Amino acid sequence: MAQWAPFLHTADYRWDAASVRTQWSRLHRGDAEPSPENTAVLQAWVLFHNGEFAQAAAAGLSAGAAGTTVANKACAVYANYLEPREATRLALFMQVAERAETQARQEPANANAWYWQAYALGRYSQGISVAKALAQGLGSKVKNALEKTMALSPQHADARIALGAFHAEVIDKVGPLIGGMTYGAKKEAGLQLFQEALRLHPGSAIGMIEYAKALVMLEGAKRMQEATQLYQQAAASTPQDAMEHLDVEMARTELQED
Repeated sequence: MAQWAPFLHTADYRWDAASVRTQWSRLHRGDAEPSPENTAVLQAWVLFHNGEFAQAAAAGLSAGAAGTTVANKACAVYANYLEPREATRLALFMQVAERAETQARQEPANANAWYWQAYALGRYSQGISVAKALAQGLGSKVKNALEKTMALSPQHADARIALGAFHAEVIDKVGPLIGGMTYGAKKEAGLQLFQEALRLHPGSAIGMIEYAKALVMLEGAKRMQEATQLYQQAAASTPQDAMEHLDVEMARTELQED
């Protein structure tokens, strides 16, 4: 594995196996991942929650099939927030997508196998441009995988956030007519998905951030004040682990730039 940029706030998080196990439902309210029975996989999750993303990915992969999800999440979160090289970011997203696609074939009832395939392809699509990704057929693949995730895991808040973002991005790039007819993207459906996600996970900083972006994409200046309030709420959140720290940090950065 190539050298990964470090998460600079590992000293702020001191999770261990016992505390992760105790707080599992809170830490995984977004992805509804079942608590692992395998102790090696649990230790990989400890590394993930403390921001040791490279070590978490390596530990997950070393744990075999049971560690695939934690490896994928560690790679995807690292690529999204910390990797400075665009080519490396895109390569990591494709690795996650391919690994998750294989996992979904082997474990079709595993909701997060579908979710991480969709997430990675969605972020890859943003990297190469949504319009180009749609032309390559990636949009339908993302949408189908997210719908599969929600069917398998009705409490999956993060899938709703990602699918809401899909509706918003497609409409923003190709317009409501083509977006609706060709890709099944609809403004009302997208906004409803964000509302459902935040009911399932009210403290989700990334949910607030993505909802704010979608409001501006779909409804423009008239929703700008509401979008700003969502960013402020996200920025004021108290992160429980490294991933939430990165979400909150992103909200604060966006507010400073505005």
